[in-house]
Amino acid sequence: MKKIIILIFLASFICGCTNVKNLTYDDTLRTISSNSGIQNVYRTGYKYFLPRGIEVIDSKTFNEVLSNDKYKFYLYVDALSFHNNIKNTYKVNSNCYYSKIISYKDKFGYLEINLTEKEKYLIEIMYNYAKIEVIVEKEDINKNLLSAISILKSIEYKDSIVANMFGDDVLHFVEEEFNIFNTTSNDSTYIQIDNTYQEKEETVPDTDLIK
Repeated sequence: MKKIIILIFLASFICGCTNVKNLTYDDTLRTISSNSGIQNVYRTGYKYFLPRGIEVIDSKTFNEVLSNDKYKFYLYVDALSFHNNIKNTYKVNSNCYYSKIISYKDKFGYLEINLTEKEKYLIEIMYNYAKIEVIVEKEDINKNLLSAISILKSIEYKDSIVANMFGDDVLHFVEEEFNIFNTTSNDSTYIQIDNTYQEKEETVPDTDLIK
């Protein structure tokens, strides 16, 4: 039954018949269980699907900066944790605007949404050994969350290629400087140290699935 509901939702969304803004965040998260589509972006060690209307504006090994007509998405792919099969936990944060554990089949993650000082909302979603951060207006949360989910669930890793890169300095730097299992409140993340992002944002007025 849950699969039928998700398929109906996706069909309605594509046809423009569903107002995404009116969905609950739980409903949007459930789209993780739908098919990921065909990958159309290929990187060393991984590939993923980039939804229509979003483009890559910067790419640095396992860091990608994506953009639609209004916002920037910061994608970090933790291929090293994937290769080492790192497991971690997330504790729901009652102080957040929204906080949820994501669990589907053998994949783990979390969604955390927080109100920023600029009266916008920071979306942090980690899933499938990758993380996306984006700051949006409240009315745009669901639409951009759906885009982030589409990207994260579609990521496929090439383990043999990743293994050959472990000796590279760039992987060592990524491992030391960024931890996708931590939220912004606990760690210094990519979105915080990118001054270009900050300036841009200031100028732009299934029961098994979610636990």
